[in-house]
Amino acid sequence: MGLNLQTGSRLRPVDLAREHGLSTQAVRNYEAAGILPAAARTPHGHRTYTSLHERALRAFLALVPGHGHGTATSIMRAVNEGEAEETFRLIDESHAQLLDDRRTLQAVERALHDLRFTQAPGPEPTTGETHIGPLARRLGLRPATLRKWERAGLVSPRRDPRTGYRVYTEADVRDARLAHQLRRGGYLLEQIAPLIAQVRAAGGLEPLESALRDWHTRLSTRARAMLTGAAELEAYLRARG
Repeated sequence: MGLNLQTGSRLRPVDLAREHGLSTQAVRNYEAAGILPAAARTPHGHRTYTSLHERALRAFLALVPGHGHGTATSIMRAVNEGEAEETFRLIDESHAQLLDDRRTLQAVERALHDLRFTQAPGPEPTTGETHIGPLARRLGLRPATLRKWERAGLVSPRRDPRTGYRVYTEADVRDARLAHQLRRGGYLLEQIAPLIAQVRAAGGLEPLESALRDWHTRLSTRARAMLTGAAELEAYLRARG
């Protein structure tokens, strides 16, 4: 990725800024961060940009929605420093993260689906509060497992002030069931904890279904943005020669 500056007409910082609805200071900051190639200077010290800088700015702004500001900055810096392998590694890592997010979403959906078939009434009541022993028996676990999940933040039972025993509410039982399904799916505790947090933030399983639809939309939007970013980055790479 050697540099081949195509001059064309000279552009001022304000020209680049107006084109993309930015401030001139933002353009200067992007240059300082390595997002844009270094600008030439007039005898009076004023920056002058070219069509190559304009393509670089287009590429960066197109990369941000799909990869995030930090990764997009790193990608552009690697390009401008001529580090081809680092550029493609950063892009690959970002795509891998998107794929991992999709797999996580699928795991949550499978777990929620399985929960609907495992909540039939058993020997223990499925509503109200319960204690660690009955809950462990209901799920086919050891009490020590539930205590481990508590330390990992997967369940948060309160303590009875008189006895000190753990008391699991309906929400705690729900979280334990979801954790159990995800563990059976091979997920680690540190992977499950943020998912449980999303269930709590949504207010339960039913509201979470709407959140999952929004999650699907966000992933698809991000994937589409990555395609747009790739096209603009390819145009910039070609302009560099």
